[in-house]
Amino acid sequence: MHQEDIHQFLKTFFTSNDCTILSDQEGVLGVQLTVDMDKVLMNRPFYWHYLEKIGGIPNPMQLWLKTDPESDCQEPKAESIHFGSPRLQQIFRACREQGRFANMYEKCQPQAAAIPLHPWLVVNLKAAYRSHVHKDERYSIGLNLANGEMIDNFHQLLRKRPLSGTIADYCFTVSPIIKPESGFERIRHWVEENIKSKDHSWADEAYQLWKQHLDLLHTFYEKDQNDLDNERYEKEKQALKEQFEPRIQVDVINGGLFYLKPGS
Repeated sequence: MHQEDIHQFLKTFFTSNDCTILSDQEGVLGVQLTVDMDKVLMNRPFYWHYLEKIGGIPNPMQLWLKTDPESDCQEPKAESIHFGSPRLQQIFRACREQGRFANMYEKCQPQAAAIPLHPWLVVNLKAAYRSHVHKDERYSIGLNLANGEMIDNFHQLLRKRPLSGTIADYCFTVSPIIKPESGFERIRHWVEENIKSKDHSWADEAYQLWKQHLDLLHTFYEKDQNDLDNERYEKEKQALKEQFEPRIQVDVINGGLFYLKPGS
């Protein structure tokens, strides 16, 4: 991400969260935070707790961010921000938290008859393969809660659909037959079965390497039986386990309910 991209990202982030842009010039972005954004970014829990306790008038802070290191702007409050800076990482975390669940409707042009919108539960997941090798796989699964149809790579379909946070005129939502909780379990089961069907020779290889290194470790400490069970041995044994033990961790990245026209 280039510095100019960071600047545009920050501007989009703050305007999307109803913050007022105070200044946008010379590589410096000045923002008047809302109460919610102040609570998320400015680390003032005692202030907000006290204010809410006494019923005081909220006074959210301003945030000044310098995105161009060569800027001549002398704004004293401006924080230098770049990819990897703590403030930018904090904003990235806020984006992830806010964007974990969405409720969206497909935009539709008015027609002679009302347009039904089917409820799709969409879950994006990451499967992390960990041992002596690291590999990540991503899944985007859509489940039609009205008829049970399931589609992989659903994010590709959503990219082609204009979406809105509010339902369009002359549209109505189809009542789901499958509850979202049950739908999520179906998606989870599908992902698990998909992972089980793959080649897992990497895990067998990891176990073999793990055993070889354990044998070498044991041989090294076996020279002195008094040291066989010492603290250092156990630490090195645990380190080998963390390095070679094959495991797959599946995490939900985000998801949502998307109401789409039939034929999606």
